[in-house]
Amino acid sequence: MEMEKLVSLCKRRGFMFQSSEIYGGINGFWDYGPLGVELKRNIKDAWWRDMVTGHDDLAQLPGAPAAYEMTGLDCTIIMHPQVWKCSGHYDLFHDYMVDCRESKKRYRHDQIQGRWVEAKDKKIFATAGSDSESPEADIERQALKFFGMRSKNADELKWDGPLVSLTTVDDFEQVLGPDAKSLGTLTPPREFNLMFKTTIGALGGEADTAFLRPETAQGIFVNFKNVVDSSRVRVPFGIAQVGKSFRNEITPRNFTFRSREFEQMEIEFFCHPDSSQEWYRYWRERRFQWYKDMGLDEGKLILREHDPEELAHYSIGTADIEYAFPFLPEGEYGELEGIAHRGDFDLRSHMEGKLDPSTNPMTVELNEEGKPKHRGSGKDLSYRDDITGERFVPHVVEPSAGADRATLAFLCEAFTEDEAPDDKGNMQTRTVMKLHPRIAPIKAAIFPLVKKDGMPEMAQDIYRSLKKDWNVFYDEKGAVGRRYRRQDEAGTPFCITIDGESMQDQTVTIRHRDTLEQWRVKADDLSGELRKLIG
Repeated sequence: MEMEKLVSLCKRRGFMFQSSEIYGGINGFWDYGPLGVELKRNIKDAWWRDMVTGHDDLAQLPGAPAAYEMTGLDCTIIMHPQVWKCSGHYDLFHDYMVDCRESKKRYRHDQIQGRWVEAKDKKIFATAGSDSESPEADIERQALKFFGMRSKNADELKWDGPLVSLTTVDDFEQVLGPDAKSLGTLTPPREFNLMFKTTIGALGGEADTAFLRPETAQGIFVNFKNVVDSSRVRVPFGIAQVGKSFRNEITPRNFTFRSREFEQMEIEFFCHPDSSQEWYRYWRERRFQWYKDMGLDEGKLILREHDPEELAHYSIGTADIEYAFPFLPEGEYGELEGIAHRGDFDLRSHMEGKLDPSTNPMTVELNEEGKPKHRGSGKDLSYRDDITGERFVPHVVEPSAGADRATLAFLCEAFTEDEAPDDKGNMQTRTVMKLHPRIAPIKAAIFPLVKKDGMPEMAQDIYRSLKKDWNVFYDEKGAVGRRYRRQDEAGTPFCITIDGESMQDQTVTIRHRDTLEQWRVKADDLSGELRKLIG
């Protein structure tokens, strides 16, 4: 699939728009249009239904070590600044950046790739940026241009070693930046904080500085005791939350894949330390299966366990559910969801103070005076089992999904071009969004075949009846074939047509978007039929 076609369809049909587009847009921010907002809402609702409200607290689900409870929260975007100091974000949530004095562009230090190359008695480190789809080819073109050579003389370039990160290079005077013509234009790496700052109160001094949350998880941790005390849940249990997060991404790219404002669907699952590994394995499999159930091709999904050097400072183990997005090179995958075994890092940090990840077992990080570098709340966030009497700090397993990335993955998976007959029976190329009925923005479209003979009145009655349960659409304009095509592009799984026969026997025709199969049902049975089809 060509990504440009999907992006074009998303704008044309109202799935997504560039934020502030009439002013030239703002990079890393996207608005969801009339169809997009319904799609994303349906994805979040399906996740919440499957993980929280539809969860059976009484039964032991397949693969689960025990029965467990689920509940939810909705925490504020702005929290006490100390939250981010104890969580580690204040100290660790940054990237090292380099700026190019010539091109005026900024790059992540670790995402610039390059190779040492020699020609005309000079050796340089030629590079390509993170947005390069063919870094080796781009590096060769850049080297040829720098040395004033033509493509036919590419064999004269002497390459020294494979493609490596800029982080392996100490002398930037020999580095040719990704978009530069001269050597030595890149600045030394410097820290760039990924959290958005804001101000609380009218004075706006340093003491009033706060941050837009970079993740929803911390709101759950600081409310752990409130949930236990108010809802009588018992470990093991999970707390779910859907909400906005903000990260000051340096190079937002690939449509909505990497944005500065995004929405997360997160669960913090609290369990006994002795069973935490079992729960980690359970949530890995449970969440992987969910994407398959919602329509993603298993052949485009992988479950990848992180290597030790990849693990976050708090993580005992992490696995990513990844999808083969079409904007990535063949054989590469992009993260959809991370399932992290966070141990007791978060609850202990908010009790005692920020833990030092270099210690094992972890102890509170101290400042030059031997006091906690970032002081915790002092509140007891341990848990006491009312049956055994045991007191412990629960371990946490965190399935953290991106609602925007999930939306993008479902759009990529759904985009299809096939052939279908037009009104005259001639085969024509058809663009169709094969979205799972549960998440499709519009569940059904109702068409009167013609605007006379009582058909519009019957169609409108059906529309109003179905509208009570689902988002349905009424359309009486144009040939019925063109109406079908418009709904195919919108991802509507079922079209219902009222024709002359409907006026005689009160039956209607249902058309299936993917198979193009058509069948008749009684109008009175339509609601039940759709309920079975949508699932």
